[in-house]
Amino acid sequence: MTGSSYLPAQTDAKILDITVGDLLREVAAAEPDRHALIACAPGRTPRIWTYRALLDDAERAAQWLLTKFRPGEHITVWAPNVPDWILLQYGAALAGLVLVTANPALRAGELEYVLRQSKSVGIAYSDSFRGTDMAAIADEVRGHVPEVREAIRFDTWYSDLPNCFGADQELPIVAPTAAAQLQYTSGTTGFPKGALLHHRGLITSAAYVHERAQFPRHGVWVTALPLFHTAACAMSVLGTAVSRGTIVVCQLFDPTLVLTALQEYRADLYAGVPAMMIALLAHPDFESFDLSSLSVAISGGDAVPPELVREVEQRFGARFSTVYGQTELSPIITQTSPDDTIDDKCGTVGRPLPNVEISVVAPGTTDPVAIGEQGEICARGYQAMLGYFDMPEQTAQTIDATGWLHTGDLGVLDERGYLRVTGRIKDMIIRGGENIYPREIEAVLTDHPAVAGAIVVGVPDAQWGEIVAAIIEPSDAANPPTAKELHDIVRSRLAPAKTPRDWYLSGQMPVNAMGKLQKFVLREQITAERLDRLPEK
Repeated sequence: MTGSSYLPAQTDAKILDITVGDLLREVAAAEPDRHALIACAPGRTPRIWTYRALLDDAERAAQWLLTKFRPGEHITVWAPNVPDWILLQYGAALAGLVLVTANPALRAGELEYVLRQSKSVGIAYSDSFRGTDMAAIADEVRGHVPEVREAIRFDTWYSDLPNCFGADQELPIVAPTAAAQLQYTSGTTGFPKGALLHHRGLITSAAYVHERAQFPRHGVWVTALPLFHTAACAMSVLGTAVSRGTIVVCQLFDPTLVLTALQEYRADLYAGVPAMMIALLAHPDFESFDLSSLSVAISGGDAVPPELVREVEQRFGARFSTVYGQTELSPIITQTSPDDTIDDKCGTVGRPLPNVEISVVAPGTTDPVAIGEQGEICARGYQAMLGYFDMPEQTAQTIDATGWLHTGDLGVLDERGYLRVTGRIKDMIIRGGENIYPREIEAVLTDHPAVAGAIVVGVPDAQWGEIVAAIIEPSDAANPPTAKELHDIVRSRLAPAKTPRDWYLSGQMPVNAMGKLQKFVLREQITAERLDRLPEK
């Protein structure tokens, strides 16, 4: 490569010009009796589909959906990792619908925003999850969003599905470049943005990840990654279909459930964010599980500590592979190989996958920096999003006139083409693989009359990668609000992962010569324990 931090695309690999629905049809025709999906939940008998059964159910779902919706319309899925989620994913693809994915931890206001901004006309949901009455919230929110004309209750949908439509109708022809999913991602503009992703990008990126990870044909892939993320519904589910393997989906991340699935189904690969890996290793009975079939453990979505890579390889007896990307890129653009050296696995996020260009540029420009210098990571290729839905200005800010997608991440490219992520331009916290946007939390806090100002930052954490911390400027310094009071307010309005764990009183806010707040100084002060904490109660 040249002396600049630019890598042209390797074009020797095929781009899979196929839709999600046609992929399922193709595999079902070739491998009808092979297990396609195994759904595991605590205390329940696993549910199993062959590829033929999965296609039959997906086609029935598509037929039913077309009695309620028109091709091209958007429907939101708001549920944990239930098998109906995957059934709806394939059914919507066959019907030419766009699936809008929503975190099941969203609160009413957050769900309403997703439904409104995505212009969804339907919602599919589970009745409850982790003690939350999702059915009641869905009913409440639908009352505020009249455009949502249909609701699908997953708790009854599957049993009712065979009787919910009449004569078969011809399913629409769907283009591989058509939108398949609308995935919401936090950014720096104040509200989540919906990245519109196409069939070809999602499938091809997933196929490349499986190939780089050396996932075997007909292999078994186990994950508890949440399906509303592309790492689960695309990288894991669709990639396993390309490999004609079996996807084992755990309804939620429970270490015992995951370890049992890895053992029971003789898994070839486990996929999870670093926090999940740490929790599995900490299981008191970890050594009693037979994980001898496992050949690869794959992780990403957050910084992977070098010591974790070494411990996973030693105790799992599996080789490690790290993936890097973002939702807007369908989602993976670089990956380490299981054959890479331990130093490269620990210190880099690997080399680019096929058919993607990588450039590390001086921030605010499209000019590549020299090899070994830090800059903003940019990517260009087949897998880029179609754009942020109904947000042309934000799209133009992310994808420049020459097609480069600016990730907002800082990195360094070496002379071999290995990428190292060094930081983020975007003001974003990544907790256990979840992107958290500070301004959203700050807006909730400053609504409180006792809070004159609030700054939210991410601080390092051994388990989660980062945790959320809030620095509060009270309206009355002599009578500040309590940490519990503010915790309860945030928890009632936002998803649990967005609730700050640690609460501090502001001192003199650090600013630079231009008066801009220096959040990194606040992080340093927290790490050095130089900030006073809010009273607990």
